[in-house]
Amino acid sequence: MKWPSDRIALSAPKSFGMYEKSVRLYPQCASMIHLEVGRPDFDTPAHIKQATKDALDAGRVHYGEFAGETDLREVIAQRMNQVNQIPVTAQEVLVTNGLTHASFAVMLAAIDPGDEVILLEPYYPQVINKIQLAGGVVVTVPLNAAGGFSIDVQALEAAITPRTRMICLVNPNNPTGRVYSRAELEGLARVAIQHDLLVCSDEVYERIVFDGAQHISIASLPGMAERTFSLFAFTKAYAMDGWRMGWVVAAPRFMPALMKITMNDVSHVNTFIQAGGVAALMGDQAPVQAMVDEDRRRRDMVCQQLNAMPGVRCTVPTSTIYAWADIRGTGHTSQALADLLLERVQVVVESGAFYGPAGEGYIRICFGGESYERLHEAMQRMATVIT
Repeated sequence: MKWPSDRIALSAPKSFGMYEKSVRLYPQCASMIHLEVGRPDFDTPAHIKQATKDALDAGRVHYGEFAGETDLREVIAQRMNQVNQIPVTAQEVLVTNGLTHASFAVMLAAIDPGDEVILLEPYYPQVINKIQLAGGVVVTVPLNAAGGFSIDVQALEAAITPRTRMICLVNPNNPTGRVYSRAELEGLARVAIQHDLLVCSDEVYERIVFDGAQHISIASLPGMAERTFSLFAFTKAYAMDGWRMGWVVAAPRFMPALMKITMNDVSHVNTFIQAGGVAALMGDQAPVQAMVDEDRRRRDMVCQQLNAMPGVRCTVPTSTIYAWADIRGTGHTSQALADLLLERVQVVVESGAFYGPAGEGYIRICFGGESYERLHEAMQRMATVIT
């Protein structure tokens, strides 16, 4: 007997990369420094945790609304209108178990077998299996590396066929740490409208921007709200990665299909943690700014140290918690250098090839998941290998 997965052409899972390798090879290594996992090391702000405790004490422990609690969806809609300039009501918001769950629901709801989905490369690899589970076909389009990994509209348009259904966008971008400009987004929007394509826009890093950079939601551009799935989460900005709570904003015509997926796989998100979501969006934002300020301090040190290493060039990222370092001058491939750093000095970084062939020659370093002191130690260790 064949399992259903045997009838689906799935790529090998690409969710764990060097983390999986490091814990398998060195399960008890206390000195290991993990710079490969994209998680914040800060604690969730106290007022968010308190709101969740209060909800538990108040008995918010039973079944809730399938789309998410009304108060949370109304707060999200308010934020989308005021901050992201996306015209939306609470009826166009679906609360999900993190952005990963949101992406899963979008792919299963919007993609039919044989549909082509364009990923801009380097890409976020977790989305690949979701597309394939829906029966879709992944088509990659390289970003313009010479232009700082900018969107190449001509290359994007050249990849479109009669089977193209969707373009996936990650903005701010993981792994490159780049915020796309309005002109780039307008170019992508023009292509999507001209060819009647959907857009799935992952915006989980929208709050973590530096040096005056501006994040723009593509759904705020003319003609895009009706064709864009905008994905957000509390994960990064509020240090709530373990809470697993995010949301999708989509036009009313998409909501029944999205709900059909989420109602059948999780029913709805935990009721009491949604009170924490309300507190996060409506409460004091000073903790968020403090975390971003510390991320900036860590970023500056990490990039300075990387650029002092022979054969390494690292453009200072304007967003996210990642440094995308060009290591071609070291003479190593991406995977070889990642393996060497793990083996010799127990520093775990992610190979750029993990994000597709266009990532070869780079490594990704998360500067948001360890303390300043631990990051400095990691840089010193790396410098003993990259000589």
